[in-house]
Amino acid sequence: MELNLQVFGDIAVLRLREDHLDASNSKDFRRDVVTCIESHLRVIFDMTEVQFVDSSGCGVLLSCLRDLNGRGGDLKLCGISKPVRALFELVRMHKIFEIYNNVDEALHSF
Repeated sequence: MELNLQVFGDIAVLRLREDHLDASNSKDFRRDVVTCIESHLRVIFDMTEVQFVDSSGCGVLLSCLRDLNGRGGDLKLCGISKPVRALFELVRMHKIFEIYNNVDEALHSF
């Protein structure tokens, strides 16, 4: 799983450099983001390049949110494509996550 990390003050922005987040790579994703979510309480996942998410991908995103919330932190998403947004609305994940159009909007929301 290719991820790019940028830090703005105390906010970590992780850009997912894959076109899908599904059963084939969700375990790798979780393994790769653990260090980031353990060392930052405020995290943004930039999903601009992600065009497909399945139930495993949803599960790993929820797991990251739960971990951060349990420590008093927060996770926000940005750059959600139309197909991924449609799925999030279908399974009501748009009610659980704060979703922004781009990184700047997500950064300002903190």
